[in-house]
Amino acid sequence: AGGIFKALRTIPVILDIVEDMKELCPDAWLVNFTNPSGMVTEAVMKYGHWDKVAGLCNVPVIAMMSEPEAIGKTPEDLTYRFAGLNHFHWHRVWDETGREVTRDLIEAFERLGRTPGMPANIFDVPFYREQLDLMGMIPCGYHRYYYRQQEMLEHMLEEAQSQAGTRAEQVKQTEDELFELYKDPNLDHKPEQLARRGGAHYSDAACETIASLYADKNTHIVLTTRNNGAIPDLPEDVAVEVSTLVGKDGPKVIPFGALPAGERGLLQVMKAMEQCVEEAAVTGNVGALLEAFTLNPLITAGETARQVMNELLVAHERYLPQFASTIAELKRQGVTVKDERVRRLMEEGQ
Repeated sequence: AGGIFKALRTIPVILDIVEDMKELCPDAWLVNFTNPSGMVTEAVMKYGHWDKVAGLCNVPVIAMMSEPEAIGKTPEDLTYRFAGLNHFHWHRVWDETGREVTRDLIEAFERLGRTPGMPANIFDVPFYREQLDLMGMIPCGYHRYYYRQQEMLEHMLEEAQSQAGTRAEQVKQTEDELFELYKDPNLDHKPEQLARRGGAHYSDAACETIASLYADKNTHIVLTTRNNGAIPDLPEDVAVEVSTLVGKDGPKVIPFGALPAGERGLLQVMKAMEQCVEEAAVTGNVGALLEAFTLNPLITAGETARQVMNELLVAHERYLPQFASTIAELKRQGVTVKDERVRRLMEEGQ
């Protein structure tokens, strides 16, 4: 629910930037790593009518840098292929001889008892081996929220009730500390707080994408871009996160092929959810927003979901002008924010 509302706040702002680009730099590329990157990138293409856009994420970069050592390889030894959506992709891997080593990596992770390169913000509960054997792919770290939903929720609740606080509160504290440090013009090193933020290697991904576009390098980079048949389980014109070769004409997708039945079903549900969120963000259609809440596997559909949605709409009033009439009606009906943390943040102007 929180991620959906981030999209509602962010998509209109990015679309305003696109309108400026049409006037000021009509030949430029928009390289986006504003989250939720997949939905933002698709909205730019679909509602902003701007095709020169590429969405970035650091998660594939971390995987390609960190996993090879588990089987005694270097990143240069292995060929990776990714397919899915932002924060919702899977990958397969081959060695320098052309032999697929995806299952070798799965076995190595099990022996290690951990997943190499796990982003700092994800609790590393292991995937079930029988599921991995069936799909023959490695899920991204964020799939834990779907494949191990119960355990991830329990961990989040434990954190929320502890001194550490919720993930959002942890990030807010980290960013407050960072902005205080950044006031110092003599700061000449990377603050250690950045390691807690979970954004490692974004600079690598961004700079390599820009360099590849400018210098026509045809570099393998995992990007959110137009599907163009890379994943036949989804329409051609939707945004997907896949392996691409990036040159002066933009990313060219590398076909991945159809996904196994279970993953195909999950992927199609999530893409439908994303499209409902994008429509709601642009139009303020509360029906589309409720549809997104209903489709999302992490939200239990029904009256509680609707109540959460309504309270979040009221809480975000100053940031969601597209929902002004809906929010006014909710307030007339007496909808208020019941969560003490949310009320406190509203009072602080957050």
